Amino acid sequence: MFAQAGKRFLKNEDGAIAPMFALSLTALIAVGGIAFDYSRMASMDTELQNAADQAALAAASQLDGTAGAVTRSTAAASGLVANSTVFANDGDGTGVTIASVVFYEDREGANLVNAADADADTRARFVEVTVGAREAFYALTPIVNAISSGDIDATTMAGMGSAICKVPPVMICNPAEASDPTFTTANFIGDGIKLVSVGSGGGAWAPGNFGYLDTGGGSGGANGLREDLGWVSPPGDCLAQTGVDTKPGATVDVVDSMNTRFDIYDNVACQSGGACPASINAIKDLVRNGNANGNNACRLHNSGWKEVVSADQYLPTSATAPLAASITPKSMGHPRDMCHAVVGSASGACTGPIGNGNWDRNAYFRVNYPAWAAGSWPGHTGLGSTATRYDVYNWEIENRDTVVGGQTVLGTRNPYGNGANQPRDYDKPVCSPTAGYGSGHVPGGTNVDRRRLSVAVINCTANGVNGAADNVPVLKWLEVFLVEPSINRARTSRGEIYVEVIEETTTAGGGGSAGQVVRRDVPYIVR
Repeated sequence: MFAQAGKRFLKNEDGAIAPMFALSLTALIAVGGIAFDYSRMASMDTELQNAADQAALAAASQLDGTAGAVTRSTAAASGLVANSTVFANDGDGTGVTIASVVFYEDREGANLVNAADADADTRARFVEVTVGAREAFYALTPIVNAISSGDIDATTMAGMGSAICKVPPVMICNPAEASDPTFTTANFIGDGIKLVSVGSGGGAWAPGNFGYLDTGGGSGGANGLREDLGWVSPPGDCLAQTGVDTKPGATVDVVDSMNTRFDIYDNVACQSGGACPASINAIKDLVRNGNANGNNACRLHNSGWKEVVSADQYLPTSATAPLAASITPKSMGHPRDMCHAVVGSASGACTGPIGNGNWDRNAYFRVNYPAWAAGSWPGHTGLGSTATRYDVYNWEIENRDTVVGGQTVLGTRNPYGNGANQPRDYDKPVCSPTAGYGSGHVPGGTNVDRRRLSVAVINCTANGVNGAADNVPVLKWLEVFLVEPSINRARTSRGEIYVEVIEETTTAGGGGSAGQVVRRDVPYIVR
């Protein structure tokens, strides 16, 4: 009996797994401890990176190029993580700290911006935030609390994303690149800029050249540029502030499409498929006969828009002094700065693309408001003695059809008499209605200002721009006023565009320009 029981005991396999489990328990505990501690370390790393990401985004949201931007950016980064905590047991508490906030001009981090520099606020476009290092001690590994993760930190670079939509994709080469590579907008407000088209020409583009940007939409070549420059709603995508593609294929005659804003419809100026209304304020230095009709009536033609005879044109001889009160041209639009209106050989003539904002206000009002006494325009308009052309343009729109001082604002003048065959000066559109585009665009609401443009300013020399180029950095977006139509005159070329600086494009609505969409409130992570 006992012998049989012994045999059964020796053959019994019940409980055989227990020794094996006991032998492997130590390894299982070690693996579980490693997994737990790795998870702890990974969680802390993730939370630190999230803190760096959010702090960098908060900091980037303040980089708007205005005074105090760097200070606000630094404060935003610190404020964002002030109450943030991460899973750590290094004895330093649980609050996240900011180790450093560094600013750069470029996303590659090649051009450092010293926060103490006077121009730091305008140059700082990107910010790199590093959060303070933390350490996690392993809890369940075989050597309890003797092994740690080592210092773990996190760094993120962010910038401010910008996009501009529904505007002609025009770019200008920074006209002051050599002396002011950041183009300090405040120094140029009210100044005229003479921009020269480079078309498809080879070679490097120079300061003061203008060209076009590729929005990825519409037709190709010159027809696509006519759509971009003429239509109220240009085709294509929004343009990023951080980098744009330049568009080749320009010919001088594409500026005819921009001239539609002045009520001039020359050749194929308005490409089919879109609307090209004139601005309600179409004042210009061109006239047309009162009985003009037919196919040439709205073109640059002797039977349409034309200059008055040279003796009656605004052709100043001084780059600094207004025309004598005894000299009154028969027709005059918003003029160029006097230093750009004189011949190049005149004393004091501006040799570069940037003027000085000194334009002949007295002559302008004497020509267009002859019922007013000489020099009385400040009292009639309420404008200051240094009013910009854009100030005058807006005053005229706001007071259109109103009689002020015996003069109808934006009325029709007959400088050579009332005969039907005599040239007349039309300040409001007469061709836009006959072309089917309405009586003229009045800025406001959803109506774009047809004589205001948002243009990309690019350092063409530094970036080697010479035609088609990809991802060219945009220095800033600039709001400009179209001063005059682009035509061949005695002192101007059809390939020139003359504009006046209004302001930097910084806020929704194109800095206040109706119908334009500008976004500068979308910070994004670079890396």
